[in-house]
Amino acid sequence: MSELDVYKRQGFAGAVGVGSRPALVMVDFVEGFVDPESFGGGNIQEAADASLPLLSAFRDRGWPVAHTRVVYAEDGTDAGAFARKCPGLLKLTENAPLSQILPSLSPQKDELVVRKRQASGFFETGLLSWLTWRGVDTLVVAGCTTSGCVRATVVDAVSHNLRTIVISDCVGDRALAPHEANLFDMGQKYADLMRRDEFVAATDQLAQPRRAL
Repeated sequence: MSELDVYKRQGFAGAVGVGSRPALVMVDFVEGFVDPESFGGGNIQEAADASLPLLSAFRDRGWPVAHTRVVYAEDGTDAGAFARKCPGLLKLTENAPLSQILPSLSPQKDELVVRKRQASGFFETGLLSWLTWRGVDTLVVAGCTTSGCVRATVVDAVSHNLRTIVISDCVGDRALAPHEANLFDMGQKYADLMRRDEFVAATDQLAQPRRAL
């Protein structure tokens, strides 16, 4: 029996589908996570490049977009257990070059920038209330790393009863084995996996949502 057969027999891999009011979250596409000499490598650059047309599609349709970045205080006084486990992250301060969102994916003025100290874009941030105010029912996820901050954000998204879609060619990791394993697992339990062009085509007829004031 194949791995897929095991999951299917146990009732996993149901489809959540795309609702009527999607939003996009771009998880940690910052300089440090693209640079293989810092926190990057693997297929993260390719995922960032593939995400530009996805981001453009959301902007053209007037759909909400949020970006996340890891930001710690200069003196590290707001760090906790996550930073103790991964102390290199303390280099990601507000003005550090490594912590800046990639210029090609730079946020526009009406897009939310979430500063976080934990893996999930939801933990102790305003992301959920921002999405709720805009009536979002579907969270589309791109970013890095697949096995870390993307996965944590996805698990929290579905925990908040959002339909969750991972754009598989727009997420990346510093190593391909955890990337592929976590895509498989998220697809079985927490999210639908779609390729960028598949998602854009499938949602082409959705009405543009009214922006929140």
